[in-house]
Amino acid sequence: MGAGSGPPWLDSWLAAHRTDVVAWRRAIHAVPELGRAEHRTTELVARRLMAAGLEPRTLPGGTGLVCDIGYGDRCVALRADLDALPLKEDTGLPFGSTVDGVMHACGHDAHTAMLLGAGLALASAPALPGRVRLIFQPAEEVQPGGAIDMVADGVMEGVDRVFALHCDPRLEVGKVGTRVGPITSACDVLEVRLTSPGGHTSRPHLTADLVEALGLLITQLPLLLTRQVDPRSGTVLVWGAVHAGEAANAIPQHGVLRGTLRTADHHTWGELEAKIRSLVSALLAPTGTGYVLEHIRGVPPVVNEAVSAGMLADAAIAVRGTDAATSTEQSSGGEDFAWYLEHAPGAMARLGVWPGHGPMRDIHQPTFDLDERALPFGVRVLIQAALTALTAP
Repeated sequence: MGAGSGPPWLDSWLAAHRTDVVAWRRAIHAVPELGRAEHRTTELVARRLMAAGLEPRTLPGGTGLVCDIGYGDRCVALRADLDALPLKEDTGLPFGSTVDGVMHACGHDAHTAMLLGAGLALASAPALPGRVRLIFQPAEEVQPGGAIDMVADGVMEGVDRVFALHCDPRLEVGKVGTRVGPITSACDVLEVRLTSPGGHTSRPHLTADLVEALGLLITQLPLLLTRQVDPRSGTVLVWGAVHAGEAANAIPQHGVLRGTLRTADHHTWGELEAKIRSLVSALLAPTGTGYVLEHIRGVPPVVNEAVSAGMLADAAIAVRGTDAATSTEQSSGGEDFAWYLEHAPGAMARLGVWPGHGPMRDIHQPTFDLDERALPFGVRVLIQAALTALTAP
């Protein structure tokens, strides 16, 4: 996987360094770091780039970096994310996480290794038709995500187009899944903190029944929201945590409810906070409970621009033939790559990492793993897409 399909300088680089790309991924996987704490990973990438004569620049926060390769007015950006997840690994890999409770369960170790490989291969080219900007982003898994930090630092200035690959354990290795339009969804976090005077469960009429109020929100808010938004928008509210009380015979004074609010439609995303606040107010008014609603705006949907999505598909085909490109569905998951697309056209594609047999180990699970044959293939796809974008009319 990833054997020669040109240009010659890339064939030569991969022949010499394919195993290095795998080794980088394993080194990053073994010592995962959470969002905005990716100091070791940032240092590893910076050290490799500087050894090749490049000049990476680390963000002021100390994690994440950007590096330009080549010269010229035209600039194409390639992005990878650095951070891991707060999960305890259960893969049994010999290079498994050495950090208790932290794991690369979303493929960011692979994303980083592939982009590092693409950057060093590009640096070996005799000449490039423009500039390629490498964006190694911290904190994709937290909100607000690190893409906001990168954009604020100016990494999208002068960028004509931006690309990214994301591991997909449901897609066979050697394939790239593309889609025009939304490929991920907007994702916000809701937290509702309720208060009540509390009291004895034998006298609920003398107080505000906080648990009953929580129940109303849990069951009725998602239902009523479906009548407030276009059903074609793919809007869904799902609760993930609820906490209140200890004793069976005491109405508690405090309770909290947390969940995620997702939508596939960018316009709907802009309207949701006002709708949620109105519905929560109406539902809780008869209960007498006090409340504080925190609506944490997350990320907009990743909306792939048609030409850019086509370039990623064509890149896969150029590397491995017509069977390498396939269509993919929109996900309800969130991805802060969306923030880059607010500043330049671009696209994210899904990179197959399933070996083609055995279980499909999903992302964000302690058992997630990937077929490392995808790494050199991903390096080639990133480079081919960048070169195509730089030479397009």
